Amino acid sequence: MLYFLLDLLDAMFTGSTTGLDTRRIDRNIEQLKQQDWFKKIYNDEKYRRLFYVNRHVRGYLQSTRRVKKIIRNQKAQKKLMVVLKKQI
Repeated sequence: MLYFLLDLLDAMFTGSTTGLDTRRIDRNIEQLKQQDWFKKIYNDEKYRRLFYVNRHVRGYLQSTRRVKKIIRNQKAQKKLMVVLKKQI
């Protein structure tokens, strides 16, 4: 809940709640690709495509705070997998 509120405040101050920050998302994906568990997911063709064309998945990975949480928290990693599976 806190991350949602922080993301909302961030969007208010950057001036957009609907646009995606492609550079930030790509940077966050690069951070995730440094993790062994994420490399396995990323190398699976059915998921890799989602990281670049699915607006919902890209929006989910736009938050740097969320990505940092995903990197360090196994529960957040599982939630990412739920998001990915819903989008297939």
